[in-house]
Amino acid sequence: MTTIAFASIWLFCFVIPWEGVIRISGVSVASRAAGALALGCTLFAVLFSGRLRRWQGLQIAALIFVLVAGAELLLLHIPKLPQKYWTFPQLFLVLVMIWEVARTRGRLLSLLFAYVMGCYLAAFQTMWIYRQTGGSLRRFAAGNVDPNDLAMTMALALPMAWYLAQAYHKPILRWICRGYLPVGVLALGLTGSRGGLLCGMVALTIVPFTMTRLTPGRMVMTISLIFLSGVLAAVYVPEKIVQRLATTSTEVEDLSLGGRFRLWKAGMKAFAEAPLMGYGTGGFIRAITPTLGSGAQVAHNSFISVLVEEGLIGLILYLLMFLATYRAVRRLPLLERRFGLVLLATVIVAMSPLTWEDRKSVWVVLAILVGLSAALRTVPGAGQAVPAPAGPLLGRPITRRPAPVATPPGDDAT
Repeated sequence: MTTIAFASIWLFCFVIPWEGVIRISGVSVASRAAGALALGCTLFAVLFSGRLRRWQGLQIAALIFVLVAGAELLLLHIPKLPQKYWTFPQLFLVLVMIWEVARTRGRLLSLLFAYVMGCYLAAFQTMWIYRQTGGSLRRFAAGNVDPNDLAMTMALALPMAWYLAQAYHKPILRWICRGYLPVGVLALGLTGSRGGLLCGMVALTIVPFTMTRLTPGRMVMTISLIFLSGVLAAVYVPEKIVQRLATTSTEVEDLSLGGRFRLWKAGMKAFAEAPLMGYGTGGFIRAITPTLGSGAQVAHNSFISVLVEEGLIGLILYLLMFLATYRAVRRLPLLERRFGLVLLATVIVAMSPLTWEDRKSVWVVLAILVGLSAALRTVPGAGQAVPAPAGPLLGRPITRRPAPVATPPGDDAT
């Protein structure tokens, strides 16, 4: 039963990158259906096994954040919980599902692979739109979703794909993961997202951080792959998008940031009037309307959004989730630690220009990194990780034998 539950979670992770492509009345039905299936299978698997894993700091901080946000709304703001709030309990259940079902390194790598495959699909759809329109549009995105959202989503898969290419034995899996770099970079460029460009640059730092582990042959292959990615982007990204991306430094120098700076400034002014408890989940637009009037929009910064809506207390609880993930990443072996730090930095950069505090991609990444830390427990005195058996749906990843622990003098076995 656990295998079926894991397969449903794998499907959920695969759907996330392109969930906006299939919408009915504005609702992403694919991710909703996959999430409901995963939840039902996981509940049945947990009941069947009769066991629950002990929660880590991530799950505890997330639960407290969700409960406090709900209590603030009911006691201080509105008697009815808005739709945005109900997203948080669902995301908390995602954390718990991954923690309960994906207990081994192999299964966690499989979830990363599922996300990369979903980004492949979104990237190919974006390139197909570019070919169908003859490059006449200003920006391109699969399913006409927000290009900035899509760019950040695909950027998260870059370090995932590179790490998986280092982790698997089977050549076909390695080349599938390596192939995402040129595909992802090209599709990211077609979105014309300046924030996505910065996010992609952070994500690609995984390559130099891990080049010390490469043989000369793989070093040549890596350089060639990066060169190919740059050539494809230079050849196929339209000139008008290149010109837009070139204005990134100007936007930063002028403190414009696509109109975001005025939203952040208004948000900080609103925060000063309700610093502790905020305006309630979904209340950012209401909070800044007295300042900006009809120009009020969502925060376009996840952390300012949480600060204004949940107050200082809510922001601290929310940041504790990232702190718990960071501490878990610090306990990983060297390769996984570098991957985890780059992926976590990519998530934070992606959240900075977007209102992403309630996005599935963010919470799934946190859950996988914490799960990976628990699966790769370090042998005392050896500094090596004990490999977990591979899960279904993919080939077995590379494993490392732990170094033998030296017996202290005078403690010979009897």
